[in-house]
Amino acid sequence: MMTYLVAVACVICIAAGQILFKMSAASLQKTGSLFDPSTALVLFCALSLYGATTLAWIWVLQKIELGRVYPLMAMAFVLVPLGSHWFFGERFQPQYFVGVGLIMAGIVIAVRA
Repeated sequence: MMTYLVAVACVICIAAGQILFKMSAASLQKTGSLFDPSTALVLFCALSLYGATTLAWIWVLQKIELGRVYPLMAMAFVLVPLGSHWFFGERFQPQYFVGVGLIMAGIVIAVRA
């Protein structure tokens, strides 16, 4: 059970990393330089989070078969757009929510298989 919790934490961190990458892209567009302190800091945080998450994911893969745990990564397809809505005000069409429902159903089916 603990291994699955770490796997879910990895998915959440990957989604958070994507939001940080988007923030660094916005900062880069604003400042025009990767070396601007604000851009560099956000990018460094994103890369650090991805690095730490990769190490945690390797630990998860030592404990669980890849085919059993990888479907959890599909949750990122739900979390990243939700984060983009909260942090960047991005909007969704109603079809998006149908897709989210299908993804969640697929995750449940795949993990229980």
